[in-house]
Amino acid sequence: MALSDGSNGEEGQLTLVNRLNESRSPYVRGHMNNPVAWQVWSPDALALAKQHNRLLFLSIGYAACHWCHVMERESFSSPEIANLLNTSFIPIKIDREERPDIDAIYMNYVQAITGSGGWPLNVFLTPDLEPVFGGTYWPGPNNSITTVGTAAAEMVGFLDILEKMKAVWTHQEGRCRESAKEITRQLREFAEEGVHNHQMGEKHEEDGLELELLEEAYQHFERKYDRENGGFSKAPKFALPVNLRFLLRLGQGPEVVKHILGEAECTNATAMAVNTLRKMARGGIRDQVGDGFARYSVTNDWSLPHFEKMLYDQAQLLDIYLDAFLISRDQEMLGVVYDIASYLTNSPVAAADGGFYSAEDADSYPTKADAEKREGAFYVWSLKKFLAVLGDRNGDICARFYGVAADGNVTRVNDPHDEFISQNVLSIKSTPSTLAKDLGMAEEEIIKILEDSRKKLREYRERERPRPALDDKIIVAWNGLAVGALARTSAALEEIDAVKARECLTAAEKAVAFIRKELFDEESATLWRIYRGGRGDAPGFCDDYAFLIQGLIDLYEATFNDDYLQFADTLQSKFILFLHSFIATPLWAVH
Repeated sequence: MALSDGSNGEEGQLTLVNRLNESRSPYVRGHMNNPVAWQVWSPDALALAKQHNRLLFLSIGYAACHWCHVMERESFSSPEIANLLNTSFIPIKIDREERPDIDAIYMNYVQAITGSGGWPLNVFLTPDLEPVFGGTYWPGPNNSITTVGTAAAEMVGFLDILEKMKAVWTHQEGRCRESAKEITRQLREFAEEGVHNHQMGEKHEEDGLELELLEEAYQHFERKYDRENGGFSKAPKFALPVNLRFLLRLGQGPEVVKHILGEAECTNATAMAVNTLRKMARGGIRDQVGDGFARYSVTNDWSLPHFEKMLYDQAQLLDIYLDAFLISRDQEMLGVVYDIASYLTNSPVAAADGGFYSAEDADSYPTKADAEKREGAFYVWSLKKFLAVLGDRNGDICARFYGVAADGNVTRVNDPHDEFISQNVLSIKSTPSTLAKDLGMAEEEIIKILEDSRKKLREYRERERPRPALDDKIIVAWNGLAVGALARTSAALEEIDAVKARECLTAAEKAVAFIRKELFDEESATLWRIYRGGRGDAPGFCDDYAFLIQGLIDLYEATFNDDYLQFADTLQSKFILFLHSFIATPLWAVH
């Protein structure tokens, strides 16, 4: 299929048309009505850059990304931006979840030159695919940023960047290419150094992990620990379950670990992890009315999230909250396990035929009558609406419990687009016993009011508010994480709640059956990465094999069904060959 609709009569003149209707990705297809003549990543599109000597403008994101939607509205819907991109560049749109390999390469570049990264990821490339300049969100001509002094308000505009890049390529192409080649050379050397170190390490496999590294890692987290709010960084704050798992497991390891670290240090490691999980569970990053967690918090105290819910977060958090419960026997941890398990095993995340969808969007319509989406609209509440749904008495009790205020609880500096005026993000600010004492009521009565009110708020939300858009891709890697977490949860709950255990196990087994049927080639023993209305074109990557193998092992341990172990062994044999091929291939090789 042609990538352009021909010329306008002048030799060499290129007229691009938007090709994104050819993609299955919800994120990519969300841009198919833009005036920007987006191309899909393909050999033909890359060839156009060489043929017409244009810079490629590569824009990478994902469907649930809030700032991706902001940039789409502000810039990619602008005729002025579209004219510049269409006449001076080859614009290409990529879903990072379909092509994590391409995303990783250019994210490494942006992080190297700016010190940070994120999405949308926007990079200008030479026709040889070498990066010239890049960044994340840039304000567009239609931006609605109202808060002076915010980082977004002080950024250089996207239109200015496009005009500058056009001028640089037109008048200083040689210098541009030399600079891009030098940056690429440095990144290649850095990548190859890692591969070289890996290969050298193979000679010393018998040495194993140096236990002193555990002490260094513990000290790192102890230094970074936020004693007031939990977590190990300032805002933005991510859950990072793998770090929490490391800390939890320090105290559960062999005696030699306790001997090196010290008994008190191992106990403190567990305490830091459990306290962080508790702070998150009580924060706005958790959906206090429904279930599940948002991707990250923009505040130190976990109170204000960007509201997208990602499958990989739910799966890893289910795993770590289960670990925390098994170690501490804390009922609050168990309550979170139930909530995340319910989120994963029900609509909209659980696919009817098996498997789990990728994400729910951050933005949605505030009401069914609204025509403009807002961030967090499905989740936030005004005090007036709170009282209307719950009644004055119960509404007041719940407002105290969840920190709901008449003027809202989102500060102006965290609301650059004025989307949260008088709105509240629910987080737990009190306890039933404290409320009972303050109000002169029985604690049991307070608990019942809170439980009944949560149910009413959820029913109102489901009935009256449009749900955020669903990214209904099924990704093998993320499904592998969910399979493993649900299998472990099933085994842990078997003697506590047989019904819930069965729900978790059934969902995990259905997901594996779906992947084996739709995304596994029996003849070649290879995986495909994506399913959405049919198998996608992307092959399975390292994480698809690794996470599914681990999920199958967890499922075998929950069921002792040999089929799961045999499937894992088949994938592992292929994965070993895959890794050898990966190590022998330069990281910068893009196809």
